[in-house]
Amino acid sequence: MPLRTPGAPTIDPRIRALPAAEIRRRFVAFFAARGHEVVPSASLVPAGDPTLLFTNAGMVQFKDVLTGAETRSYRRAVDYQRCLRVAGKHNDFEEVGRTPRHHTLFEMLGNWSFGDYFKREAIHFAWEFLTEELGIPGERLAATTYSDDELARSVWREEIGLPPERMAAWGDVDAGDDHNFWRMADTGPCGPCSEIHFDRGQQFSEGPGCLPDHAETCPRWLEIWNLVFMEFDQRPEGRVPLPFASVDTGLGLERLASVLQQVPSNYDTDLFTPLHERLREMLGHDPETFEHERFSYQVIADHARAVTFLVADEVRPANEGRGYVLRRILRRAVRHGRLLGRREPFLAALAGVVVETMAGAYPYLLERAAEIRAVVSREEAQFARTLDAGTAMLETTLEPLAVGEPVVGRLPESLPPDAPVLPGAVAFRLHDTYGFPIDLTVDMAAEHGVRVDRPGFEVALAEQRERSRSGRKAELAHHAETAAAYEAILRRVGGPTFLGYQTTSAEGRVVALLRAGREVERVEPEASSGAGELAGAGEVVEVVLDRTPFYAESGGQVGDQGVLRATTEGVVLLEVEDTQRPVGAQVGGLIVHHGRALAPLAVGDLVEAVVDDERRARTMRNHTATHLLHRALRNVVGDRA
Repeated sequence: MPLRTPGAPTIDPRIRALPAAEIRRRFVAFFAARGHEVVPSASLVPAGDPTLLFTNAGMVQFKDVLTGAETRSYRRAVDYQRCLRVAGKHNDFEEVGRTPRHHTLFEMLGNWSFGDYFKREAIHFAWEFLTEELGIPGERLAATTYSDDELARSVWREEIGLPPERMAAWGDVDAGDDHNFWRMADTGPCGPCSEIHFDRGQQFSEGPGCLPDHAETCPRWLEIWNLVFMEFDQRPEGRVPLPFASVDTGLGLERLASVLQQVPSNYDTDLFTPLHERLREMLGHDPETFEHERFSYQVIADHARAVTFLVADEVRPANEGRGYVLRRILRRAVRHGRLLGRREPFLAALAGVVVETMAGAYPYLLERAAEIRAVVSREEAQFARTLDAGTAMLETTLEPLAVGEPVVGRLPESLPPDAPVLPGAVAFRLHDTYGFPIDLTVDMAAEHGVRVDRPGFEVALAEQRERSRSGRKAELAHHAETAAAYEAILRRVGGPTFLGYQTTSAEGRVVALLRAGREVERVEPEASSGAGELAGAGEVVEVVLDRTPFYAESGGQVGDQGVLRATTEGVVLLEVEDTQRPVGAQVGGLIVHHGRALAPLAVGDLVEAVVDDERRARTMRNHTATHLLHRALRNVVGDRA
């Protein structure tokens, strides 16, 4: 596909090429020498913040410090933070591979001031690091400010000495223009910002209106650093001043590496080229073929990095929440491997390259390398079993609808309103039977000039979930054989210890397994479902533990979902799709985990039970809101509510 690439820059002999690892090291050392505490990168899974799926900015781990809710022993900090942007307000998933700058996973270098220095010092620090520490010529840098931020503008103009032609002011947040006004989400700390842009050269200018701006509408300018001046807390009722003003800066490592290594794309830096080279070696591609297939190479390289860090941060493939995001990313990469002609597994090998490339900055990757390889290999193999059949089914359906020749990488948004439509029921069948994430189906259909009926897909998905829930509840209520089995288990082992009010992750021992309403000693998902007591691949089974953090459906609040994992290798044994108490069993009765067996599991096994805490938090909020609404209705209309 034609990529949105700005072309190769003219080599500037004044700029010293530096490896990304050296840029990262110099950044931390520069600010540490100026009184900043070196703070380790936080996990991609935000700690104690169920409102976020992933850490999507450097400020996530400092949010409570910025609002004054948390006090730390330091007022200046420096860090490099791994971030993931695949959902919510900041979502770059659809742009990955198409542009030279967008990624799912990226690193944000940041320096922070919590009520210490403010705009003037932040601007001077940034200028000194770029021009003196790294040696970037000052005349190749430009700055933008918020429209009414006269202090920042005067520092750039009068103290740094930027000429007017390399300055621009943007934004009017009250009028809906967020240019140069940064916020992490719809609520939380926010404030005006000043961006530093690198001038790629006059040859990339698109006319007199070519000015640096956040949207990078002119390819001459590349935003590399954003200095955010946190002054406000955005609340649903409006903005209020923060207890103290702070500085939150974000310098994209991948972008800065492309500047210093003088390459046209982040994907041409040493953060990505080892992945390209390893994949080329596996495929036997020459440089010309690589350039022709660059889109798929870039998707795979980006996604290999994201998958590696997600698994290292203990996210596991699942059908909802964070695990589903991991599954989407991984399966999209596998499909692009197929487009390149690769039928054998390859992602685990690329994950190994990521570990080698990044372990210097993130040593924990080495500690978890074997687990990363195992999880990636298993998920890749699972999808490979259905990918070809699902692709054949989709292409057969698309054939009479297709418009023109297929174009790999065509944006769904680029299709005309009257483009042919793939029914939502077909997209759901691909999802349910062949494991195709909906965005993968949307991408593949767009390549053929066909849109997907997303609302129809969502309806089919909701109906299937309701059928599954109704079926499970009916089985619990009416299956006499199952009821007898539950009673026997309860008499034999007693009720489990419920830990869900203290933790969302705990070890427990399997004390009972049920398949089709009958107790079994062991399930083997890879075996045929007709082989005696062995469960078929992905078949729903029921597990009882002696200890569990899983909340069973009660009082109108639905049961928890999550996973049961092996305590040693971290292998996912069961995807817990629902948690129930058998009808008649009150407090102290059984807690039954319903889910799909993905690996061998036996009575007596020690497992790690891990609740999807983000889903639980969302469920609790909805449940509480329902109670509040009902109470309000009773106050208004009485007991009829």
